[in-house]
Amino acid sequence: MASNDVVTLEDGTFDAEVLKSDVPVLVDFWAVWCGPCKAIAPAVDELAKEYKGKLKVAKLDIDTHQAVPQRFGIRSIPTLLIFKGGRVVDTIIGAVPKSKLVDSVKKAIG
Repeated sequence: MASNDVVTLEDGTFDAEVLKSDVPVLVDFWAVWCGPCKAIAPAVDELAKEYKGKLKVAKLDIDTHQAVPQRFGIRSIPTLLIFKGGRVVDTIIGAVPKSKLVDSVKKAIG
């Protein structure tokens, strides 16, 4: 389950929460049945706490909300996109180590 620091996105809230955000946003595209998504979830939740105020962390369930994943060409999950200024600045595919996520987040914040 997502922590209190993680925003749960829907197709209808995506633009306001992500594209119009004044801080970079890490969006985790996931699904309940996805094992690798569950594996990466604790690291994503930790990033939300560690970078609170500098980074918004959000999750979008691709089974419940399909318009946004189609819009951004999400073909496999977990896929994490980092948005800055309304644009995708980084893409991470698969259950990668937390250190890889940290590197990408630092680049987006810096």
